[in-house]
Amino acid sequence: MPALKYGCNPHQAQAAFESDAVRVRNGAPSMINMLDALNGWQLAAELSEALDAPAAASFKHVSPAGAAVGVPLSDDLRRVYEVGGRDLSPLATAYVRARGADPKSSFGDFVALSHPVDAASAGYLKGVVSDGIVAPGFEEGTLATLAAKKGGSFVVIETDPDYRPPAVESRQVFGVTLTQERNDRRLRLDDLDDLVWGELSDTAKRDLLLALVTLKYTQSNSVGYALDGQMIGIGAGQQSRVDCTRLAGAKADVWHLSRHPKVLGIAFRPGVRRQERINWRVRYIEGDLTPGERTGFTQAVVDEPQPLVPDERAAWLAECNGVALASDGFIPFRDNIDHAARHGVSFIAQPGGSTRDAEVAEACREHGIAMVHTGLRLFHH
Repeated sequence: MPALKYGCNPHQAQAAFESDAVRVRNGAPSMINMLDALNGWQLAAELSEALDAPAAASFKHVSPAGAAVGVPLSDDLRRVYEVGGRDLSPLATAYVRARGADPKSSFGDFVALSHPVDAASAGYLKGVVSDGIVAPGFEEGTLATLAAKKGGSFVVIETDPDYRPPAVESRQVFGVTLTQERNDRRLRLDDLDDLVWGELSDTAKRDLLLALVTLKYTQSNSVGYALDGQMIGIGAGQQSRVDCTRLAGAKADVWHLSRHPKVLGIAFRPGVRRQERINWRVRYIEGDLTPGERTGFTQAVVDEPQPLVPDERAAWLAECNGVALASDGFIPFRDNIDHAARHGVSFIAQPGGSTRDAEVAEACREHGIAMVHTGLRLFHH
C-alpha cells in the first residue's frame, strides 16, 4: 500500500492509499492532493464525455475553483488570462479557462485534465503555481517537463481511463463505516428537457450542463455560474443556498469586471510576476485594499489607476447577460432568483421539488430567466 506524504494535516503522519485506478508518477501526494485528484479527474472525464470536448478542472480543498471545456478564447480573455500570442491546444485552453474562473483561489491548485497532457498544456503549466496534476497519460516529453516543477516535488498522478469503480462505496468516520451506492448517474442534455419557463439556446444548454457536472463534484451546498464554456463563479460548502448564490455571483462579477478597460489598462512595473499581476487586478476590482496592500499595489504599477467607481461597475455589469446558473439542490425561495438576476443570469437549472416552486418560477418570469427542473439532486460530501 503506497504511503502518502501525510493525511489532511502534517501531524497525521500515518497515511496511505490503495487503488488500481491511479499511480503516482512523481512527487509525494498528501491526503488532500489525492482527494483533489480523484474528484478532479472524475469531473474532467465526465465533463468531456457530456460535451464531447477536452475538459479541465482546477481543484482546491476538494472543490473546484474552476472548470471548463476547450472553447477558443476571445482577444480580451487572452489578455485577462495573459496568454496572448501563446499557441494553445483545446486541452490547454480548457485549463486556462478553468484556472481563470477564480485565479486567486486557483493559486497552488491541483490540475485535472480529461486527455493525455500535450506539449501546449505542459508548457503553460510550467509557468503557473500549482501543486500537482492528474491526467490519463502524457505525450512524449511532457512528464519530464511536469516532474521538474517545484524542484522535482510537483505531484504527477496518472489515471487509468478504463477503470470502473465498484457500485458501492464506503468510508469511515469516527470508527463508523458508512456505505452507499456510488453516484454514477451521468449528466446528459436530456436532463434539461423539463422546461418550466422560457427557452434554452444550444450554448445555454452547454453551459448549464457544464455547471451541473461541476456541482456534482463540489462540496454542498453549492451553486455555480457558467458562461462561454467555463465556470465563472462557484459558491461551495455553504449552509444557506442563497449564500451560495451570492458568493458565486460575487465571484462572477469579479470575472466580468476583469475585462473592464480600466483593469486591462493597468500597467505593471518590470519584474512583477504573472501571478502577482493577476492577484493585483483582482484586488483592484474588489476595491477594499488594506493600507499594506495599497503600498504594495502602488509599488507594483507604473501609474496607480483611478478606482472603479460604483457607477462604472454597475454600467459594466449591466451589459453582462447569458449566464447559466445551476444549483445542486432545489431553490427554496425566490431570493435566489432575485440575486441571480443581478449577475447577468439568463438560464437556470435546478432539481425542483420545493413547496415554493411556483413562487420561484414566477420570479424567473419577472426577470426573464429561463428555468428547467432536472429532478436530480447533486449533493456531494
